[in-house]
Amino acid sequence: MSTQKKTSQRQGFKTGESIVYPAHGVGQIVAIEEQVVAGMTLELFVIDFEKDKMRLKVPVAKAEQVGMRKLSETDFVERALKVVQGRARVKRTMWSRRAQEYDAKINSGDLISIAEVVRDLYRAESQPEQSYSERQLYEAALGRMARELAAVNEVSETEAVHLIELNLNKGPKRTAKTDEEEEVEGETEAETEIVAEQDEAA
Repeated sequence: MSTQKKTSQRQGFKTGESIVYPAHGVGQIVAIEEQVVAGMTLELFVIDFEKDKMRLKVPVAKAEQVGMRKLSETDFVERALKVVQGRARVKRTMWSRRAQEYDAKINSGDLISIAEVVRDLYRAESQPEQSYSERQLYEAALGRMARELAAVNEVSETEAVHLIELNLNKGPKRTAKTDEEEEVEGETEAETEIVAEQDEAA
């Protein structure tokens, strides 16, 4: 049985405040409740995630441990926007390994890490299409980043996405292929030459 508390503030968080929960992004504390579990009284933050149509109850004592945090300060948001202007850094490892790393960054709740994923997976119109899994990760990172920017700057999510895309387009020209793509193409050309030589010998 849970009861609504008169308390409106705990651990520096208060009801009505927007927060960031690592695995789900921006949510709003709608209440602080008390619930009796196995004879013990627990205080819980009741958090609504409007985008996911979800409600989460987080023990007040565990909030810091699970990485729940306040919204970023404006200057930190500016830093994140500077990150997306940077050159994409794509490691030469298998996609499955990179996808895991991107996923971990998105769910870290760290705005800079999320901005790095947006930067690394962004494709300009002049670039090759993304694979389905790349697109999914890019959109997840973009959505997380946009929701926090929207909450901090008090704008709509659409406006926040537009702002991120403006900053992405300020970055280095994205028409250049990544080293990895050039390397793969180089291997293909080398293979073609070997086949041509074998044909001539035959």
